[in-house]
Amino acid sequence: MSEPFSVPVTVRGYETDVQGHLNQSVYLNYAEHARWSLLQAAGISQAGLISQGVGPVALETTIRYKRELLAGDEVEVTCAFEWGDGKTFRIEQTVRKTDGTVAAEITAVGGILDLKERRLVADPAEIFKELASDPGLFGL
Repeated sequence: MSEPFSVPVTVRGYETDVQGHLNQSVYLNYAEHARWSLLQAAGISQAGLISQGVGPVALETTIRYKRELLAGDEVEVTCAFEWGDGKTFRIEQTVRKTDGTVAAEITAVGGILDLKERRLVADPAEIFKELASDPGLFGL
């Protein structure tokens, strides 16, 4: 598994629900923000993916809520890729408050879709290696 990449996020008031805590769907937005930030830091853009005829796809996401987040809370959202054999990869993410409290753990399974064939590519790690200027951010 790669060393976790992380991005800071501040919980905004409009992201909270009637109980005052972060709405459950927003955790997915934070996770997605961290994943795209990692791609960008590694030198992979949406335009670059499209020009190669591929795009990342989410196949499964699991969120384990640990502690509530309130408006104004500062968090760090981590992102680390796990590579195996085959067409898919795992992404492990943690949403952690600045005091170290884990608010959520997110596990995702993804792949790289061939946009013409509409099928997963056989070796997604190879695509990331080819497109990234810094594949080390993916643990490659």
